[in-house]
Amino acid sequence: MATSSDGLFADMNFLGVIGYVLEQTRFIFLVPILNVLVNLCQVISLLLFIDASYMAIVVAIVKLRGRTPEKVLRWESFKTDDVELAPSSNHPMVLIQIPIYNENEVCQLSIGAVCKLSWPLDRMIVQVLDDSTDPHSKELVRLECKKWASEGINIKSEVRDSRNGYKAGALTAGMKHSYVEGCEFVVIFDADFQPEPDFLERTVPFLAHNSEIALVQAGWKYVNADECCMTRIQEMSLNYHFAVEQKSGSSIHGFFGFNGTAGVWRISALNEAGGWQDRTIVEDMDLAVRAYLNGWKFVFVDNIKVSNELPSSFRAYRYQQHRWSCGPANLFKKMAMEIIQKENVSLWKKAYLIYNFFFVRKIVVHIFTFVFYCLILPATVIFPEIEVPKWTTIYIPATITILNAIATPKSFYLILYWILFENVMAMHRSKGTLIGLLETSRVKEWVVTQKLGEYNALRENLLTHYSFPERLRWREIMVGMYLFICGYYDFVFGKTYLYVYLFLQSTAFFIVGVGYIGMSVPS
Repeated sequence: MATSSDGLFADMNFLGVIGYVLEQTRFIFLVPILNVLVNLCQVISLLLFIDASYMAIVVAIVKLRGRTPEKVLRWESFKTDDVELAPSSNHPMVLIQIPIYNENEVCQLSIGAVCKLSWPLDRMIVQVLDDSTDPHSKELVRLECKKWASEGINIKSEVRDSRNGYKAGALTAGMKHSYVEGCEFVVIFDADFQPEPDFLERTVPFLAHNSEIALVQAGWKYVNADECCMTRIQEMSLNYHFAVEQKSGSSIHGFFGFNGTAGVWRISALNEAGGWQDRTIVEDMDLAVRAYLNGWKFVFVDNIKVSNELPSSFRAYRYQQHRWSCGPANLFKKMAMEIIQKENVSLWKKAYLIYNFFFVRKIVVHIFTFVFYCLILPATVIFPEIEVPKWTTIYIPATITILNAIATPKSFYLILYWILFENVMAMHRSKGTLIGLLETSRVKEWVVTQKLGEYNALRENLLTHYSFPERLRWREIMVGMYLFICGYYDFVFGKTYLYVYLFLQSTAFFIVGVGYIGMSVPS
């Protein structure tokens, strides 16, 4: 007859077997797999560091040598002191396109700023491409165009029957009108962009006097950068993008990804490259790559900046980042073989496009940032057998972070917030990247980034737009819980100080998960 002690002994044996199986699984499977992943991440970390250092060195050399676009390329003003010449005799014909979709808060600002550009009225056509479905927005655009037409501006309001092709479809339709035939260059401004009056006088000469140039890209400045922590962090990331990524690409390769706005295209180069295509949601980058493969060069002019507005709600920012991560990944999938098989293109140019421009900067960086810093690195505290060298966890990330922060000195004190928030956004960017590569249902999703108009109006409506979400963001909360558990384990049992980072990062995920990131945070 079995006794209670026999049952207890059986239970202990069973638990012992379970413990043994778990221990063997740990050493035979989990530790080797995690070790391989850590080693792979070390290699990727080094590749990202080399790429970032390369760009920073290029920019430093260019700055030290004073190689501004005006000095490297031919640039001559169209203005003349000869009173016998007509004011517009030496100005090329320019088309200015403003694509709009239900952006009643900002459309009047953009149209007004464009109509005030310093350029002969008979050498400029303003084309407002209104795809709006909101009657109020359509009426605002109609009245604004009517107002400027009454003041002598050659302004056209073009409305399509459908929104096929989104922005690419609107731009393509705009180029088909007969009055465009006499235009040599085309300028694109999104609905919230407000150029300075001298924008054309400073950009068009690069194209007019340098026949190899297809695109002149201006920089951006932000009317609401100081509104809250989230906009300050966006400003830091975008300033780095322009000051380092765009500038280094322009200086060495004569190539960078067109930003879709605040740029001037040579129409012949645009047409030669196949025009605007809507196969992805990054029609601007698509066109830039095709034009570059055809031998055209681009120039980024960093001392010309166009005012625009940053997304001031997390929802708007998240949709924007989805488009900016999903689109390039999808374009890479569609164009990789096209780039490889393209004739009369150097191996160096192909390698730069595939490896540097697409693979490292548009795909690897997003997935690596989230997987390593938010999944693999936290897991190593539970597996003390795995050692992660300091150069991977401290030195390289710190160097790359400082390079980013240098582009916006006034926000250097926000560097910790920037790190934590960028790691959270890496999850969304990784998701977008995978959607682009796998071409799932959201691959062509296009949500216009919500803009709120003038800075003062934005301040007055903070509480209206920054409200608690209707539902919690469970992905962020789950990742936050995982990081917190790993941090607690390291705090109690570990021998490192990694728990400090894990607790901070988990807090950042929780903040985004419960929607608090939508609240205005004093900067």
